[in-house]
Amino acid sequence: MYGYGLSTEEEEERPRKRAPWGVIALVLLTGLALIRNGSGEFDMGPPQPASAAAADADAGARSALGGAAQALPYAEPDRVRIPAISVDAPVMAVGLDPDGWVGAPPPEDPNLAGWFTGAVSPGEKGTAVVVGHVDNQQGPAVFYGLGALKQGNRVEIPRRDGKTAVFEIYGVEVFAKNDFPGDRVYASKGAPELRVITCGGGFSKANGYDGNVVVFARLAEVR
Repeated sequence: MYGYGLSTEEEEERPRKRAPWGVIALVLLTGLALIRNGSGEFDMGPPQPASAAAADADAGARSALGGAAQALPYAEPDRVRIPAISVDAPVMAVGLDPDGWVGAPPPEDPNLAGWFTGAVSPGEKGTAVVVGHVDNQQGPAVFYGLGALKQGNRVEIPRRDGKTAVFEIYGVEVFAKNDFPGDRVYASKGAPELRVITCGGGFSKANGYDGNVVVFARLAEVR
């Protein structure tokens, strides 16, 4: 489902063809019901971002002017770690499913994230995208706590080239799916950035979650 007709070795060595920006924006905007199996029925629901955590409108511009670490070459991500909410999960590649939606990790595995191969790899110049479930039918999943993150928290992405791209969060927001600001979320800021996305907002049994929690982060360090 996620293959591109290459062997495992070839996939690791050869960067995937990236979708044009307009295609990524459209696909992710219409496909961000990607966490389609979230149940929303556990406890009081996942934490939602505080208004104080909203992204600084000038943060991306400051990154482009030299505030971020130097961009890395292409390398596929291996794991995602978010110490502030005890996330340490493997990352699988996800592309588009047969219906044109951004693929999501299998919902039965609660501790698994997905890197969208239509965008850059984490650490490259541009905006990388990592997605994951907020919950499944059994309980909370990998990004259940995403909305509790704050500015200054870090996201670590160990890559298959042995380097770890460390991103500093500068914003956490929830957006309605029917009014999703695709350009603001996905456009390149001229420096290495990361978006981590899961479902959020209100929930109904008929329609699921009505929004998406988005973490905005910039490359701060390479280990």
